[in-house]
Parts: sequence; C-alpha cells; structure tokens
Amino acid sequence: MPVTLDPDAAAVYKAFQEAGRPPYETVPPATARELYLAGRAVSNPEPPELESARSLSIPAPHGAMPARLYTPKRLRKTGGLAPGLVFFHGGGWVIGDLDSHDVVCRKLAHEGELIVISVDYRLAPEHKFPAAADDAIIATRWIAANAGQLGIDPAQLLVGGDSAGGNLAAVVALAARDGGPKLAGQVLIYPATDFAMSHPSHREPETSILLTHSVIKWFCNHYLNSAADIEHWKASPARAQTLAGLPPAYVLTAGADPLRDEGAEYAARLKAAGVPITYRHFPGQFHGFFTMGKLLQQANVALTEIADWLKKPK
Repeated sequence: MPVTLDPDAAAVYKAFQEAGRPPYETVPPATARELYLAGRAVSNPEPPELESARSLSIPAPHGAMPARLYTPKRLRKTGGLAPGLVFFHGGGWVIGDLDSHDVVCRKLAHEGELIVISVDYRLAPEHKFPAAADDAIIATRWIAANAGQLGIDPAQLLVGGDSAGGNLAAVVALAARDGGPKLAGQVLIYPATDFAMSHPSHREPETSILLTHSVIKWFCNHYLNSAADIEHWKASPARAQTLAGLPPAYVLTAGADPLRDEGAEYAARLKAAGVPITYRHFPGQFHGFFTMGKLLQQANVALTEIADWLKKPK
C-alpha cells in the first residue's frame, strides 16, 4: 500500500531524523524512557485548564498502582455522576508513564467532558507479560467497584489507550466481557492486536517511521517471555476465540504505521461480530502522531473526534 505522509508529518519526521536521537533499541530501557518523555515535551500541545488532576493509588496484589484522576471544569453528569474513561498509555509496554500522556488525558477529559483515570501499569523488561495486562484488568475492576466514590457512573465506564495502551484496552474489554465489569465502550488508538506481526504493514519500508520495524521487535522481546505468549489473548487480543459481545469501539489507524493492518483487521472483525464500530483512518500520518498536537493538526482533529464519540450515547 503506497504511503505518502502529510506535509506536516513529513516535516516532523525530518526534524526527528535531524535531531540525531539514538534509536530506542540501542539504549537501555531506562534511557529510552527519558528520551520518550523528552520527546513528548517538544510535541505535546498546550494543556487545557481543568478543575483538578490528582494522584490516585489503586491496590493490587504486587502493591499500590499509581494513577492520575482528571476532572474537567465541565462534566456531563447524570444523578451527580459522570462518565469515566480508564486510559492506558502507549510506549511498547517498555516506555511511557503518567507524565508522557498527561496532556492527552487532560485534553480527553476537557473535550470529552468526562473523568479520565490514567493508569501507571508495570513496564517491561522489569515486569514481563502478563504484568501490564493483569494490571490493566485489576485497575479497571477496582475503578468500576469504586466508581461512585470517584464521581463516575459505573454504567458509563469506558477504556482506551494508544498503541500498547490500545492493546491493553482491547484486552481489558475482552476480560470485562467474560468476567465484568460491564463497559460502555473502548477507544483503540492505533492498537497492537497481534504479536505475530505477519500483516503486510509490518514489512513495508514506508511504515518504518519512528515506530520502526526494529524497535517493535525490541519492545516485543522485552515484553514477551517466549513465542508461546503470542497466542495468548492477553498479549494478542486478535487471538481471542470470538469478539462478539464486546462494547462499542472507536478504532483509529495511521497510514505510515506498522500496526495499520492489524488495527484495521481488528476493527473489521469487531464489526463482523456485531460490535458497534467507528473506524477512522489517517492515511498521511505515522504511528505516534496522536500525542503531537503541537506539531500536527491532525492529532487535534483525531482527539476532537474521539471526544465527540465519547459524548454520544452508547
């Protein structure tokens, strides 16, 4: 599939190349995390003013899980409670944290007029699969169980995330379908859905931009224990026996993205399984563009569209 970057995306990609940042796979994970966070500071748009953003601690078997709760100035409330979005950050299960996706969560809360809770799940290689998936499931179940105290209507609880976070959101949706809680929707932003990485977009030279083919392998090798993990639905949600009965989904893909084809296929399979689906493709953007609203106008378009989807009755 021929891929032509939008002019602004091409300019951003060129700037990243000229900056001479070392590829993540050439440095230790701790250094990669620092580089990733520094990159967000350069590309994130100005954050909106919120009512509050406060730290939260979610109990888990391994100890407290940090999280951050965002409350916008304007909330859609029913009976004193508001919709809530549990958000999982991207970063290949190796990098990223509450701060790397702070601005995105603020904007989602502000434009979506809902409470957003960002979860700081455990990262690889210190904590390999299924640590991140288990943390995401545990966090969502705790938030649902304590929704009222958090100001959230449990009947309007959604999950979402970008990249690895989109993977975790899809996994949580599957777990919730089979074991609760009932979710109102899932937002999958260029999600990783199949660790087999066998789709054509994983081989096209034009998709190896920022999220390169080599760094994907680096992420996977850090996260997975062995090739056997690829088959597990908690790693590859596309390997679930059926996608029927899942909550309504918004799925976003980008043209210059190794994950493009698996995201598109997952959206098609959701639709075929009878799941209400909104699918949005940004052909001229690369993987990771969603958080770059300062540099890429299409990131702001995507965020506003997602916020509008979040406002619609499910």
